[in-house]
Amino acid sequence: MRLARLTAVAALALPLSAWPALKPGDAAPPFRTPAAVGGQVFEFDLAEALKKGPVVLYFFPKAFTQGCTIEANAFAEATPRFAALGATVVGLSHDDIDTLRKFSVEECRDKFAVASDPKARTIQAYDAASLLPGMAGRISYVIGQDGRIAFAHEGSNPLQHVEETLKAVQRLGAARR
Repeated sequence: MRLARLTAVAALALPLSAWPALKPGDAAPPFRTPAAVGGQVFEFDLAEALKKGPVVLYFFPKAFTQGCTIEANAFAEATPRFAALGATVVGLSHDDIDTLRKFSVEECRDKFAVASDPKARTIQAYDAASLLPGMAGRISYVIGQDGRIAFAHEGSNPLQHVEETLKAVQRLGAARR
């Protein structure tokens, strides 16, 4: 009984992702998936986005939940700063595309795309699975134009994901000069 309690407490103390995140220098797995921006559905292709500049790919557990709404609002507010640095922001979750179409308008404020991964293929490829079934963990990556992970951040504070990825994109831009 005591061992079961200790195991349960330890499980709660662990991050919600089941596997360690990809590390800087790792190749970013390519993917294409339905996405929405401003309520309009399109096919997001990582390779195409990388032709324009670095990509901030953030995984979030579930649209319209408190933390995910805070994170989406903060990324929306910061999107012009990311764009000024040549970076594309895309959020990705297990939610279906109809839910994300609404989320892209209401919480992402038409500023950036959110992509749907209902079969969790991309979530698994990026080691972003949550211990909670049907959800991604809260993990953010900055992917350089070379297709490699330049930065990874995992943590429960949604605002830190925006702050840390913005700093990483700024460093990446400074390194290219």
